[in-house]
Amino acid sequence: MMNKTSSLHDWLSSEQPQSRRQALLGRLYAGWRSFARNRLALVGLVLVLLLMAMAALAPWIAPSAPDVGDLMNARLLPPSAAHWMGTDEQGRDIFSRIVWGSRITLFVVTVVAILAAPIGLLVGTLAGYFGGWVDAVLMRITDIFLAFPKLILALAFVAALGPGIENAVLAIAITAWPAYARIARAETLSLRGADFIAAVQLQGASGWRIVLRHLMPLCLPSLIVRVTLDMAGIILTAAGLGFLGLGAQPPSPEWGAMIAGGRAFVLDQWWVAAGPGLAIFIVSLAFNLLGDGLRDALDPKESE
Repeated sequence: MMNKTSSLHDWLSSEQPQSRRQALLGRLYAGWRSFARNRLALVGLVLVLLLMAMAALAPWIAPSAPDVGDLMNARLLPPSAAHWMGTDEQGRDIFSRIVWGSRITLFVVTVVAILAAPIGLLVGTLAGYFGGWVDAVLMRITDIFLAFPKLILALAFVAALGPGIENAVLAIAITAWPAYARIARAETLSLRGADFIAAVQLQGASGWRIVLRHLMPLCLPSLIVRVTLDMAGIILTAAGLGFLGLGAQPPSPEWGAMIAGGRAFVLDQWWVAAGPGLAIFIVSLAFNLLGDGLRDALDPKESE
């Protein structure tokens, strides 16, 4: 067994891979070893995996329905064996609402990443590779979005589109892509004059093929790190919109809206706002720790 493990390690660590598959797996293995040396990054990874498991298993983990309360017998009860995090002003179990709210949190960060990251990547690589008026137009549009604070711009878009979790996600995605475009443009400018790009050009590859097949994949590591680090900000922005009543609407168990509902009781029934606040803090910290670990693992300077 030890010999098999050792041979697999040698195969993955080979400095002269015999195939693309071996080279790809070797890079992934080296990245994982670099990531695993960061204990805090592993903690972040575990917390994110627990969040995903909690969201997937919410019907079995939550002891009660998130939108069903008992005003007569369970209103504003403190934490106890029956209600681990107490109950809110509607007599609903706070722990159950936090568990179900994890689905909304994952929905927000996933959809924002799916919408904003590809847009920013495409805009940045196009601007960096083609330059000239293409670069000027795309970057001036990017500068317009970057001129406004993200939360203020998201508030403006949600106010125009109307309250709701779908519109909040769309607004956050609209405000998130410019930072990714800047990163992709900087990476593209550093790669545009490389010898392998010149070789591809001599072979007759079109500009779009170079951007899509060669430049965009090389910009992905930096973009992945930035997206992961931005997850905490995305969660806080979504919570802020929910707190202001522009995100998920009642009785949806969105964490920001839960804090807004508990602010009237924060002095006497502190657990109403403390539970969702703690959930936001832990998840934001987890994504930050995970992002730091990915930055160390994917940064070429760190790997040398």
